[in-house]
Amino acid sequence: MTMVKPITTSLLLVSSLTITTTLAFAPSIRTSITTATSSSLHASSPSSAAAEYDCLVIGGGISGSTLAHNLHNSDLNILLTESRDYLGGNVQSITVNDDDGEFIYEKGPNSFATQPSIVRIAHELGIDNDLVFANESLPPWVNFNGKLHPLPKGQGGKGPKGQIELVFGPNGVLKFGLVGDLLSWPGKIRAGIGALIGHMPAPEGKEETIQEWVIRILGEDVFYRIIDPFVSGVYAGDPSTLSMKAALPKISRIEQYSYDIEWNKFGAIFYGGLARQVELTKERKADPPKPEWVDFEYGNPGSFRRGLSTLPNAIQKELGEKVKLEWTLTKVEKKKDGDNGLYSATFDTPNGSKTVTAKSIVSTMPTHAMGNILEPVLPGSEELFTKERAIINREGIYYPPVAAVTLAYPKSTFKDMELSNDFGNLQNLPGFGLLNPRSEGVRTLGTLWSSSLFPGRCPDNYNILLNYIGGSRDPAIGSMSEEDIIAAVDVDLRKTLLQSNAPEPKVLGIRVWPNAIPQYELGHFDIMEQLESMEGKNEGGGLWVCGNYRTGVAFPDCVTFGYEHAKVVKEYLESSKKS
Repeated sequence: MTMVKPITTSLLLVSSLTITTTLAFAPSIRTSITTATSSSLHASSPSSAAAEYDCLVIGGGISGSTLAHNLHNSDLNILLTESRDYLGGNVQSITVNDDDGEFIYEKGPNSFATQPSIVRIAHELGIDNDLVFANESLPPWVNFNGKLHPLPKGQGGKGPKGQIELVFGPNGVLKFGLVGDLLSWPGKIRAGIGALIGHMPAPEGKEETIQEWVIRILGEDVFYRIIDPFVSGVYAGDPSTLSMKAALPKISRIEQYSYDIEWNKFGAIFYGGLARQVELTKERKADPPKPEWVDFEYGNPGSFRRGLSTLPNAIQKELGEKVKLEWTLTKVEKKKDGDNGLYSATFDTPNGSKTVTAKSIVSTMPTHAMGNILEPVLPGSEELFTKERAIINREGIYYPPVAAVTLAYPKSTFKDMELSNDFGNLQNLPGFGLLNPRSEGVRTLGTLWSSSLFPGRCPDNYNILLNYIGGSRDPAIGSMSEEDIIAAVDVDLRKTLLQSNAPEPKVLGIRVWPNAIPQYELGHFDIMEQLESMEGKNEGGGLWVCGNYRTGVAFPDCVTFGYEHAKVVKEYLESSKKS
């Protein structure tokens, strides 16, 4: 019994990390899925350029486009601008047709962890029938010591049945603890102590990294063999510099839940996890999904039949002329007092320089793209986003380079081996994907088994693998040729999944994102607090500087931001009318 509960706690950490594996990578290639894009979206008539908008949303990624959708639904006069030639930012779904058949793959995130905000917006846009969800029993696998290890999962049961499956099922915690060899016995005992008995308190006055927090509570085995590879997959980051409270706040708070239990004097984290789960269940019952929404399970991996681009494409179709593509912001100013504090924004467009005025502005641009553009309305912003952070030897917010490499291989070329816990043959890729601890000599951070998650992604005799390589600990990826990156990924796959004589891969797509994912490193909270202070000092208000560096990198975080921040903007505009 002492082996069951520590691993359950580890899984609590792992599950929370899994939810954010829908991390943001900057996309580039135009999707082949039909959209409403037309020349009218690029052009700007004199009347539209001269119009006064209630809100100008700068940046058409998932955060900006979902915000624009929610503002539009509030009957506000809005304009959404995007420097690229498509909406979606880090999301782009590609369809390839060749002699072997049709392949659908993603250039950025592969899926989302389903949350009400996603189901809600899909319903509002009329695309909820296109939602698809993965088999909940499919586990993530960890490549360790020459073997693939499944992390425990239930079999899709709901409520108490699902909890029983998680503990006693064929891929449950009990079997993982007693038979599994991902963690050593000393590592299991160490995790058990932190989970059931207690751990050292957090160092007073010190901001902990993810590495420091996990090792302090659950030990080195759990960190190096489970959490570290997940952090690499989520953030492409370095857990020795990522702030625990900033990067993984929901998990970090579990420690406080543990200490809040009066009898739990030493903060045994398992009980805090249970307390949080009970609270979360009450919250969901108090605010249940609408009956008209499609059925879904919280956190289950999801997508759309034709890929994630279905969402931004639907928003683009809905907004029509309110979307301006290939508009690059060059200047933001506040107009004179006689203009009631209106903002003026100037853009480079395919038709020359255009200036629009707006009562409010929300910028969702990444910090590395801002430069001094916002200085006239937000003094000190350039310095803030480029300031030296000596504690981690960085300047500003770091966006490391990451390559997303999508390769396809015939199923018959994968290793012909039976996987543990009755998951069947590896050639069928029964799982979410494969994570590689840094100790295993594999350069690829992680490989998502895309064609196993959702139907119709490729011909039946193929498997699609979406591989991420690079990140904070491997920035050299940013200067390598595409051919060399593909070769490096192929070498790794032959070590882990493929037969040695497998043919050359079918290369569906590769993209190297020079600035991929914002890193929530030590000192991140300080930067966000200073930014909030700057916004507060902006006379008259109505300017917000947001993005995934502020509200979370995961797809659901961005969609939820769009819903919640629309309320903030609407409230501001209503109060401005009264004054």
